[in-house]
Amino acid sequence: MTQEARRRTTTGLRFVGLVAAFFWLAPLLHAAERMTVERSIINVRSGPGTEHSTLWQAEANYPVEVLERRNNWVRFRDFEGYEGWVAENLLGRTPAVVVKSARANVRSGPGTGHPIVFTVEKGVPFRVLGRQGQWIRIRHADGDEGWVHENLVW
Repeated sequence: MTQEARRRTTTGLRFVGLVAAFFWLAPLLHAAERMTVERSIINVRSGPGTEHSTLWQAEANYPVEVLERRNNWVRFRDFEGYEGWVAENLLGRTPAVVVKSARANVRSGPGTGHPIVFTVEKGVPFRVLGRQGQWIRIRHADGDEGWVHENLVW
């Protein structure tokens, strides 16, 4: 093999390696940071500071997707696409989900063969306790626990 052929082969292999690394790492680079409301009730504000108006309130275990940080404040997006600001010290990294379907059955075990323990409506947040397949074990801030299918939550 000539020196020119070796150089082309080496360059080609490097390119293939870079493309493979990009496709392997791309999902990790675009994975949004998720945080969770760690207080019983918090004010979601229109801007980064208490001088900004309160848009709505979020309850414990409400998950959010971080968009920006500014002076100890976090701008976030929720499961419905609404955005707001909250003081960063009110958020944590506890795994949580929120019901995204109109209604969701919460069951006593991971599967439709288990009895329904209770039913919840869209927007109710839960702390994640564990997973089994496509089922998530959850607990509400009031202590109610059960299992919900992953397709019903965000």
